[in-house]
Amino acid sequence: MRSFLLALQFLTIIPVKIRHLNEQKLSESIIYFPIVGLLLGLILLLANKLLFFLNFESFFINIILVILLLILTGGLHLDGLADTFDAFLSRKDKDEKLKIMRDSHIGVMGVLSLICIILLKIAFLSSINMSVKTIALLLMCTLSRWTLVLSMILFPYARQEGKAKVFIQGINLKIFFLATIITLCSVALVWQLKGLLVFLTTAISAYIMGKFIKRKIDGITGDTLGAINELIEIFVLFSICIIERSGL
Repeated sequence: MRSFLLALQFLTIIPVKIRHLNEQKLSESIIYFPIVGLLLGLILLLANKLLFFLNFESFFINIILVILLLILTGGLHLDGLADTFDAFLSRKDKDEKLKIMRDSHIGVMGVLSLICIILLKIAFLSSINMSVKTIALLLMCTLSRWTLVLSMILFPYARQEGKAKVFIQGINLKIFFLATIITLCSVALVWQLKGLLVFLTTAISAYIMGKFIKRKIDGITGDTLGAINELIEIFVLFSICIIERSGL
């Protein structure tokens, strides 16, 4: 239970106050990243149903859902996305990229990345039929948090020190497999074989993103993990749109 609360504290602004932390518990909390994602999806699902019941327009509801997710996560992943885009589009060398990601100021590319990602989420949610919107919200939040676990097991940490280092150093195959089993069961329960197809394509996409990031800075950082999370949310919504329209 403590490990789950640590995951909740790290990934959301839900008021959990665990002050005495140790590396083992922090590492074990990684197992629950997909569950935290599923919880976020359920909150969005309830908000969607409430707003629909109150007869709000679909487009307005989608804007509220995107803002609500931003609030619930404290903008954690969006901050990483902006820092990553500022660094990677700077055309600097590895060390300079890492310095840019540490800079508290946001650049033009970071701002543009935030605008684009928010607009894309609203656009894709608006393109998905109501019949599968519940599925989209749950898979989007769950799979994106699982890809954080996948990235941490596959790629080294690019810095000598940092907030994400303790997670990456502490992860092992047992933690990864437990998180993956939880994710697979959740995905299969939500959308059966189609969900597993989205899971597979998401894993491939996250691996490609991680390889690209590693080639640029010799590993991953907390910021790049945030960027992966945001981009995977978009990818999952895109995949659902494609599957829905293909008649699979």
